Amino acid sequence: MTTESVNQNNPIPSPNATRWLYLLLSIFALIIIGLSIWLISTKSNLRVLQEEKNRQRAELQHEVDSLIAAHNETKMAYGALADSLTAKDSLIQANAVEIKKLLNTQWEYYKIKKKLEKLQVISQGYVRQMDSLHNVNRELTEENERIREEFNLERKRNIQLNKVKEELVDKVEMAAVLRTFNLSAEGVRQRGSSREVATDKAKRVEKVKICFTLAENKIVQPGTKDIYVRIAEPDKKILAKGRGDEYSFLYQGERLQYSMMIPVEYQNENQEVCAYWEKRDTQDLQEGIYYVDIYEGDAVIGQTTFSLR
Repeated sequence: MTTESVNQNNPIPSPNATRWLYLLLSIFALIIIGLSIWLISTKSNLRVLQEEKNRQRAELQHEVDSLIAAHNETKMAYGALADSLTAKDSLIQANAVEIKKLLNTQWEYYKIKKKLEKLQVISQGYVRQMDSLHNVNRELTEENERIREEFNLERKRNIQLNKVKEELVDKVEMAAVLRTFNLSAEGVRQRGSSREVATDKAKRVEKVKICFTLAENKIVQPGTKDIYVRIAEPDKKILAKGRGDEYSFLYQGERLQYSMMIPVEYQNENQEVCAYWEKRDTQDLQEGIYYVDIYEGDAVIGQTTFSLR
C-alpha cells in the first residue's frame, strides 16, 4: 500500500476545522460557567430574601407585642376608669389576635403592615379617650369639691336650702341618659323545638342573640323606650330587614338603618333585655368581626363585638 493511499483513507483535519472545534468548546465552557454563576447568585439572593422576610415578620411581631403591652399598661394605669371603654378594648384585642394569626398562617407584608397601622390608630384613639375621661373625671371631682364647700357654707345659713342643694348635687352626679351593662352578642342556631345553642360558625348561625341590662336611673322619665340595635358585618354593611325608611330611625338628625327595634317598658330600675335578629334562609353571613351598637334617643348606650368563622 502506498503513502498516497494511506492519506486518502485517513484525511488530516484542516487547521480551520480544529480552530472551530476549539471555539465551540470554549463557548460551551463559558455558557456552563455563566449558568453556574447565575445559579449561585440566585441561590444567594433567595437566601437574602428569606432572611429579610424573617426579619420583617419578627419586627411586625415585636410591634404587635409592644403595642398590646403598652395598651395593657394604660388600662392598669387608669384602673376602674378603663371599664368605660371595654368595647374599644375588645376591638383592639380582636385586631391584635387577627394580626398574629396572619403572621403565623399567611405572609403578606403590606397587608399586615396596613392592619397594624390601623390598630395603632385605634390604640392611639383609645389613649386619647382615656386621657379625656381622666381629665373630665378630675374636673368633675374638683367641681364637686367646690360645690361641696359652697354647699357647706349655705347649709349654715339655711337648712331648707341645704336640702334643695343636696337634691341638686345628687342629680348632677347621675347620668341623664340610659346606660347598659352586661352587654353580649353571639350567633345561635336552633336545635330541636325549644333548645338553642351558641355557635361561632358563620354557616350555622340562624340568629344573632343580643342581651344587655338597662341600668337603674332615677332621672330618666319612665315609660316605653324604643331601643334600636345596629349589627354591622365585617364589611360595615348593616344587617337590616330592608333599606326603606320603615327600617330606619333618627340619630342626632341623621337617618340610620337598624337591625332590630326593641320596645322596652322602663321603670327606672335595672332591667334585663334579650332579643334576636333572624337570618333569612337565602342569606349568607360573612366570616370576621361583627360590631353591635345600641341606641336610645340621641345616645349610643352600648357597644360590643362578636366573631364568626
